[in-house]
Amino acid sequence: MSTQNNPHTNRKALSDRRWLILARPLIIIIALIATWQLLVIVTGAPKYMLPPPADVWHTLIARHAVLFDHAKYTIAETVIGLFAGAALGTLAAIPMALFSPVRFWLMPILLVSQAIPFFALAPLLVLWLGFGLASKIAMAALIIFFPVTVAFFDGLSRTETGWLDLARTMGASRWRLLTHIRLPAALPAFASGFRVATAVAPIGAVIGEWVGSSHGLGYLMLHANARVQIDMVFACLLILCAFSITQYFIVDRVLRAALPWQPDSLKPVR
Repeated sequence: MSTQNNPHTNRKALSDRRWLILARPLIIIIALIATWQLLVIVTGAPKYMLPPPADVWHTLIARHAVLFDHAKYTIAETVIGLFAGAALGTLAAIPMALFSPVRFWLMPILLVSQAIPFFALAPLLVLWLGFGLASKIAMAALIIFFPVTVAFFDGLSRTETGWLDLARTMGASRWRLLTHIRLPAALPAFASGFRVATAVAPIGAVIGEWVGSSHGLGYLMLHANARVQIDMVFACLLILCAFSITQYFIVDRVLRAALPWQPDSLKPVR
């Protein structure tokens, strides 16, 4: 009997694959820690340059209260900035796709905005909005705004013309074309831009904290680096990485569930 037609073999293969998927994060973490420890041993780098994983873990445990207190500010800035930037990107992409004059004048402004280094904008935002959450949220939103706008606009402008022609022959208005055809067709592109934005969102918050802040992981990293407390710097980086990865996978799962009409061509056929 062929193994392809054997249900017991197929179930075992599926079970093995599920266990591998569940074990994958642990395997990757162990491999990265082992590589990190190997680099420390091979290079012989002093602790103030490359602390071993055990020292960073000890700092995570011993200073968890301080780290959590600063992390909650960075997480709040990132999440609020993510949704604020995505909302602004959506509001910019829709009129650009619907009205050519808006696209004609707004697209060059978007391109010019990306030519300005974000580090140059951060001091101005702190000056205008203060040292609180507002300047960091604005910084995160600015970084997120462009990828969401471009991805959503691209999705709206590449709607299948056959669908639009059919709807027009049935008397659909511009509003109905937008809400019933163009928006659903463009949502997968928006999801791609939103995933990219999710991955880069913490950058804006941390840059804002570096420039001017009294709290946050970026602030803590800056002061720990000045005191040569590199284990604290690595602890902050690990928290940022863990938060970014968690945020990305949550957003990815939600988007996949919300857009069931977008098939994944990379998913293996069972």
